[in-house]
Amino acid sequence: MLKKIRPDQVRHGMYVAKIEGSWMQHGFWRGAFLVRDDQQLRALAAPGISALWIDTERGGDLDPDAPRPEAAQVGGVQLIDDISVDATQTPQAIAEPSTEPAGAIEPPRRALREELSRARRVFLRSKPMLENMFAQARLGRSVDTARAHEFVEEMSESLRDNPWALLSVVRIKRADDYTYLHSAAVGALMIALARQLGLDREQTRIAGLAGMLHDIGKASIPHEILNKPDTLSEAEFEVIKTHPRRGHELLQRASDVHATAVDVCLHHHERIDGTGYPDGLAGDQISLVCRMATICDIYDATTSNRPYKAGWDPAESLQRMARWAPAHIDREIFHHFVKVIGIYPVGSFVRLDSGLLGVVVDQNHGDLLRPKVRAVYCTHKQDFVQPRLLDLGGDARDQRIAGPERAARWGIADPALYLREA
Repeated sequence: MLKKIRPDQVRHGMYVAKIEGSWMQHGFWRGAFLVRDDQQLRALAAPGISALWIDTERGGDLDPDAPRPEAAQVGGVQLIDDISVDATQTPQAIAEPSTEPAGAIEPPRRALREELSRARRVFLRSKPMLENMFAQARLGRSVDTARAHEFVEEMSESLRDNPWALLSVVRIKRADDYTYLHSAAVGALMIALARQLGLDREQTRIAGLAGMLHDIGKASIPHEILNKPDTLSEAEFEVIKTHPRRGHELLQRASDVHATAVDVCLHHHERIDGTGYPDGLAGDQISLVCRMATICDIYDATTSNRPYKAGWDPAESLQRMARWAPAHIDREIFHHFVKVIGIYPVGSFVRLDSGLLGVVVDQNHGDLLRPKVRAVYCTHKQDFVQPRLLDLGGDARDQRIAGPERAARWGIADPALYLREA
């Protein structure tokens, strides 16, 4: 039996069937789970939750004596039939229950500035390699992907050390760099998502390569269409829609490209409801890696500045993508993607409840709702302030993110520029 209750009425052992409120505020991506610890209770008391629906047949009722379902034990890890995605955990802890003893200390991280500088060097090295690869494709030659394989390994190493650093750097690209650096960005996002999904090392490497090669067909699209500064005509868009097949033909002639990467090149614009192109595939007809690539491609494309439009704020992009699931994108994979990049991804422009505006520059591994924010503007004073770093999970815990904000409204053309000061 389903019953609607207030957030302050939830107790251990209740089975939450639905949450009313924005997931961007409360941090639960799935609204069906057994409440089993104090962290979940605190998260369910977040301001973004207006009401809860509990299933009294699967968990406790308002009556404290109501029976609670038993949870199975496997290897000391408690299992339940639904996964609760708790924003107070790190992405790794959500994917794989921790076996560390209580009070274990996280290994020290290098200074954020050093991490970003290293990640930026790795990312920007991809541009000449991709330019050369696209040039080969433009001339109709067989694409040499040997350097791409090496670069995937470099990105994997950078992501292993500090995923937040590289995933923030991939947002820093000019509109005229887009064609090349978009490919590198999707490759990095694919590697991070593959790890979150638990794919093995070889599968992760293939996913990264597929991300880097997914748009190779655009090399044969006329420059005046590909970089047109205005909205494409219907005829021009039909030309753009030929790039998956053009890329597929190119990669089939290469000798060292895995079949999965070739499939991603052909089908990364397919949609779960069958409305995509070029083949109108639907549901399980679309492979796992293609569904991953669709999400990574959409996210980077919508958050990047293009010749014809400014990119969306990362948090705004996630909100819109959440509305597109499950019709266009795989809902479960999207939930994992959010765990990879954070509820408020690095580069998001946000408003704090104190009235300060700032840019998210790093994540807090212990609480995805409380990242590190570089405050740059005060809405009360209607003026810029001396930029300062606020750790919402540390010494600035008295402040919270009220929500994403449009930077242009406050005279800030490119919030990502503040990432360079990290």
